[in-house]
Amino acid sequence: MTRAVRQATTDDAWTVHETARASWHAAYDDVLGSERVDEIVDEWYALGDLESSIEDADDRSDAQFLVAVPSDERREPANDGGIGGEDCLGFAHVVPWPEDEAVGYLARIYVAPDHWGEGIGTALLERLESEVREEFDRLRLAVLADNEVGVSFYESTGFRRVETRETDLADGLEEHVYEKRL
Repeated sequence: MTRAVRQATTDDAWTVHETARASWHAAYDDVLGSERVDEIVDEWYALGDLESSIEDADDRSDAQFLVAVPSDERREPANDGGIGGEDCLGFAHVVPWPEDEAVGYLARIYVAPDHWGEGIGTALLERLESEVREEFDRLRLAVLADNEVGVSFYESTGFRRVETRETDLADGLEEHVYEKRL
């Protein structure tokens, strides 16, 4: 399947939400449990919040919200209140790091589990980097230490671990902080 990476629109919010849910379940059910994953996704990927993040990224030069979609199924997104649009193979979202304007915070990058290993995450990351290179000198992110797929992806794409710290998602869990120079 071929794919296209483009700017997200608010019509993508539902499919982004569902891609997040599938990705989180695949990566974190064994670590957090299915119910906790659903709670986190419902909180962090609420449709209204996703729509606001997409609109905000569209209005700023220092933020991006991208989606990867099948290019062989390219069509105009449906205009039905955010439910619909194209299938979302993956998405990525970057905003400024609050404490350092030279750093972009990779707040979200997820690929639908059925498409892991197909280069979609790399395509999203490369496009994201090209879009924000003039705004930031490096990217930073946090990933649960137990997310082997995520950790492997970040390390294979040039990120270096700069810190390990406790996370408040569950008792005893750690997350790694990674950075990459642009």
